[in-house]
Amino acid sequence: MRRKGDPMKLGDGVEQAIHCVLLLSGLSQTGVLSAAALAEFHGVSPSYLLKHLQAMAGAGLLESVPGPKGGYRLAKPAEKITLLDVVLAVEGPQPAFRCAEIRQRGPSPVANHFFKTPCAVNAAMLKAEKAYRAELKKVTVADLGRAADPALGKAITTRSCAFFDLHERNRSTTPVKE
Repeated sequence: MRRKGDPMKLGDGVEQAIHCVLLLSGLSQTGVLSAAALAEFHGVSPSYLLKHLQAMAGAGLLESVPGPKGGYRLAKPAEKITLLDVVLAVEGPQPAFRCAEIRQRGPSPVANHFFKTPCAVNAAMLKAEKAYRAELKKVTVADLGRAADPALGKAITTRSCAFFDLHERNRSTTPVKE
């Protein structure tokens, strides 16, 4: 989440969430990974990551499987999860820019009737937000799984498979629907 005074940016949780969803897309159909395993794989705080995993489960992107052998898995195919879905689950639906109408503050403000139309700054920022969201909506988790560099793709697959061998928990519950 953004703190007051920080430049406009997405929180670290967005990157963590996207990478977790990408990793989970490589599980077997009935496999799950614990939040602790996901945090270990990415070298991040388990408690911070858990908050984002729960948000994504609440948004219907992940399924949370309870119990000692539980964990997380995708709730729908990777082809149906967009970057926008993940960003909205973690950051919320509010625009990144929020107009505070500072043009109405300070000494000698102009008359109130000038403020009936939206602020040009706000309008421009919302237009940019719309374009940004449209681009995020075009990219799916499955798209991200297709590495442009074959050597990098092979290295990532090797790392993920080795990690799955140690940490994937298989469940006989219903797998993700296609």
